[in-house]
Amino acid sequence: MKTLASSLLIAAALALLAGQTAEAADKMLAHDVYFTLKDKSPQAKAKLLAACKKYLSGHPGTVWFAAGARAEEFARDVNDAAFDVALHVVFKDKAAHDVYQVAEKHLKFIQENKDSWEKVRVFDSYLDVSSHEEVSVAAEPAKH
Repeated sequence: MKTLASSLLIAAALALLAGQTAEAADKMLAHDVYFTLKDKSPQAKAKLLAACKKYLSGHPGTVWFAAGARAEEFARDVNDAAFDVALHVVFKDKAAHDVYQVAEKHLKFIQENKDSWEKVRVFDSYLDVSSHEEVSVAAEPAKH
């Protein structure tokens, strides 16, 4: 009896997780990448930013793209200063993110730039979104 109850509990938990995964797959996905560079010069940062724009913008399913250098003037205790360049890409869904991960342009970006990285941190999150002020947020690809 205990084995049956345990099996039913496990089955219920797996069904719940499967439902959450299916629900999340329809949400927009934020793909945030923080690069710590070996060379911290303005020129090295500009070079990586140019590569981000060249290789990582305009992918199918991209809702929003941005890349920028760390805003060094923000130095509160809560500010993470362990990066030099940040990349922010919002995809319309997980499927668009998955296609991006194996896209030739994305792979070329990694190949051409990985030697300049001391460390890379990636944060992926599903988004609950709403419009804000004059910006309308919709799960439609950005036009380039």
